[in-house]
Amino acid sequence: MSTKQESKMADEQEQPAEQQPQPEGQPEQNPRFKWYILHAYSGFERKVRESIQSRIQAFGLGDRVGRVMIPTEPVTEIVNGKKRTVERVFLPGYVLVEMELDNNLWHVLKETPKVTGFLGTGDKPVALSEEEVSSILFRSETVKDKPRMKIKFEKNESVRITDGPFANFNGIVDEINEDRETLKVMVTIFGRSTPVELEFGKVEKIE
Repeated sequence: MSTKQESKMADEQEQPAEQQPQPEGQPEQNPRFKWYILHAYSGFERKVRESIQSRIQAFGLGDRVGRVMIPTEPVTEIVNGKKRTVERVFLPGYVLVEMELDNNLWHVLKETPKVTGFLGTGDKPVALSEEEVSSILFRSETVKDKPRMKIKFEKNESVRITDGPFANFNGIVDEINEDRETLKVMVTIFGRSTPVELEFGKVEKIE
């Protein structure tokens, strides 16, 4: 092999590998980011999230903060016999922040209105473990597939059926299955008490 060819191969080997460009609109993930929990006044979690995002921009700390999340789950409520799905906070008073925390950022977040402090001991915030983060985020994602019913029934309670072949019949709750969100209701049909299994959303309480 000629000296010229050897020199060319050496040059090629010394060339660094070309980095793949980041997809447009997706900022590069900071490997030093960790998840922390901020304690907020219960009921003000969304307001705190908005305030944090505004303060991060105002103080020019956008490169040190990733996602700001509130752990929520969809819950189906029964209002006047009608179903509606709303987002409910399942960890009241908690706001999750993904960031590279330093003293300056600590003060900016700690002084956010309606924030009472970080999860941790004294002035030492404790980062969440990967398992803790995964369990919270996993629950937030999976419960979206099946919203839970925000309604409580009691055994021997009187209810009215609102849907199906027994609509407008009254009955007495005999069994409650919280996991399946179903009831066994005893309904009087042709003078005889008959058990009927119904979904929570197909009955309403009799006031």
